[in-house]
Amino acid sequence: MNKSFINKRNGIRPNAINKLIVGILSLCVMMAFGGNVQAKNETADLTYTQPFQNTTTTLSGQAVSMSTYFIKMDYWNVKKATLNLSFQISQLSSRQTSDLTVAVNGVKFYSFRPDKETGLQTKSIEIPLRLLQGQNQITLSGQILNQKGKTNYRVAQTPANWLTVDSRSTVNFAYQLIAPTANIDSFYDHFSGPDTIANQNSVIRVPEQATNAELTASMYALTGESRVITTENQQIPVTPFSTKSGQDADYQLIIAKYDHLPAEFKRQVSSQSVAKAAQIQRYDSGQKHYLIVTATTDKGLEKAARFVANQELMTETKYSSETVTEKTKTFTSELHYNGHYQLTSSADKITGAGHQERSYFVNLPIDRNNADGSTVTLKLRYAKNLNFKNSLATVYVNDTAIGSKRLTAKRADGDSLTVHLPKGMALGHSFTVRVAFDLPMSTSTTANDSQTPWASVESGSYANVKSATGNTLLFSNYPSLFLKNQTYDHLAVMRPKTLTTADFQTLTNIFNLIGNYAQQNTGTIQFYTKTPSKKVLKNANVIAFGTPKQTPLIRQLNNQLYFQYNTSETGFVSNEKLSLETRYAKTVGTAQLLRSPYNSKRGLLVVTGGTSNATYLASTQINYQRNIQQYTGDAIVVDPDNNHYGYRFKKDKWIDAKLNTDLVLQQHRQLLIYLSIAGGIMLLILVMIGFLWHKHSGPQRRQRHAK
Repeated sequence: MNKSFINKRNGIRPNAINKLIVGILSLCVMMAFGGNVQAKNETADLTYTQPFQNTTTTLSGQAVSMSTYFIKMDYWNVKKATLNLSFQISQLSSRQTSDLTVAVNGVKFYSFRPDKETGLQTKSIEIPLRLLQGQNQITLSGQILNQKGKTNYRVAQTPANWLTVDSRSTVNFAYQLIAPTANIDSFYDHFSGPDTIANQNSVIRVPEQATNAELTASMYALTGESRVITTENQQIPVTPFSTKSGQDADYQLIIAKYDHLPAEFKRQVSSQSVAKAAQIQRYDSGQKHYLIVTATTDKGLEKAARFVANQELMTETKYSSETVTEKTKTFTSELHYNGHYQLTSSADKITGAGHQERSYFVNLPIDRNNADGSTVTLKLRYAKNLNFKNSLATVYVNDTAIGSKRLTAKRADGDSLTVHLPKGMALGHSFTVRVAFDLPMSTSTTANDSQTPWASVESGSYANVKSATGNTLLFSNYPSLFLKNQTYDHLAVMRPKTLTTADFQTLTNIFNLIGNYAQQNTGTIQFYTKTPSKKVLKNANVIAFGTPKQTPLIRQLNNQLYFQYNTSETGFVSNEKLSLETRYAKTVGTAQLLRSPYNSKRGLLVVTGGTSNATYLASTQINYQRNIQQYTGDAIVVDPDNNHYGYRFKKDKWIDAKLNTDLVLQQHRQLLIYLSIAGGIMLLILVMIGFLWHKHSGPQRRQRHAK
């Protein structure tokens, strides 16, 4: 009897027997390990590490506290959140009496004592998932007490009471990704997410040789994104369709006129729907997610891109498609923030004598570079048993002391302090306000006195942040000088006729920073391949990028450049600021901020180099606020080894000299009034003296004549 007959008669085949055996073995294994065996095809957790928004922060005093924030995206199914705290405390501190406590959103959940180490320490602390919200405040507070000898400890404070929290501190998330729906708002959330951008999974794609209108539309979309994204070290690249990195991204914003769309995307938008209006259409293919923005006309495409640049409209569109007409309102509304930022939502009480500090993190919706007119206002309450001759409150912004006030017994139940930020201070996307109290005990207070000295920063404390456009043609005022009414101010962009991959990278860098500062999307950006009319150049802020051979306007401007090209236009020549070896000069790129020869009250930015790659190098210093704040002059030079230098050429830095004079007069208006009054009084005194002299000298003269 053969095997095939047995199998047929019993109804059992060899592969069925194998499956049965595997199943039994699997069941045994699961029973042995408590049923914790995971299927091989289960999706592994994704991870995202979010750095602290603060720079390295040092706090002094026995009682210290600082706060910062981190975000959790709605499309994360968080499995675990871990605080990786990198810190250092005074080498003289007692590890037995010093302690630190961590709180999230006002709820304390972990306390610990520092290790017996003198250098940088790292502490990993798991954050309870129940405490997490969308935007989260994390607070670190504690006491740093110094030791005396080996066994005795003293409470007396010294400058050696300090805690430093390193900027490399992070919050790490392990999470499962909730896939986007077919709606536009869901795509937008994922596309703008910090993890998506950090993993280079967001991209804006345009045709290989994009038209001026397609580039304009892509820059509207880019600046709208860079205005709202929370990552400060990454950006969303604009790439041509052929770039592989763009093709591999999971979330792609496709911007093109309808006739220029690749066939795959063109099939998703019917010719009838796009005939009279621009269309925004969601589309998924496998693991790739797309948002197609298209129109048959240039104006229609630019209008649709303004819709994409509006965060409110995008988060409200819970549909798979959107029609944008000429009548569609796409302008960005004013931010709810409106320059007012509350430092603490509840009274923050500080207890203990001596030097005490609190630190508050201020996160701004857009970058700021000129803080003229900005103030920090503190509402304070404090104990009445202080030595008020030596009691003091001091305010710091980014570790720069900006004002102090002596505390008084009369105002202990309700005091206030308003200080002005230094003129021109670069704030960027965030800054830290640190409040330091000196709370010495009065001589009548004994060591056993139950009324421990204290102070409280009340919830009415706030930062009022303004951003005034400066009146200088220097990089310290860039890109604000290209903005007006919080939006781009008539930007005319001279581009190469044929764009290379490096040119797209240069363009992304230039407009990423402009978007960081643009609060509105109503301004105009216009691209040109040929030199526009004198009328356009006169009324515009001009940006020119590329090589002299790519962009004719740069060749025309060569005699006015600070770093000028050689006769073959392959590299720069030496000048009074920098000596350049011939071959080296062909590899460097420059960003030069000139006074526009077409309008003396306008700026002209030239980003250029002997090659497209050299031009790109120059743009790497004007892409983020942290880069541009290094430069206070009007020219930047960058080489392939990332050596970068700033220079100052122009003597007259003012955009409008009359405006500067008026500003000086306005700032000294009160002084001028006092001087005028004083001058009037002096004139009146002189008149009176003259009158009295004339009155008394008259009779004397008559007497002499009579004799």
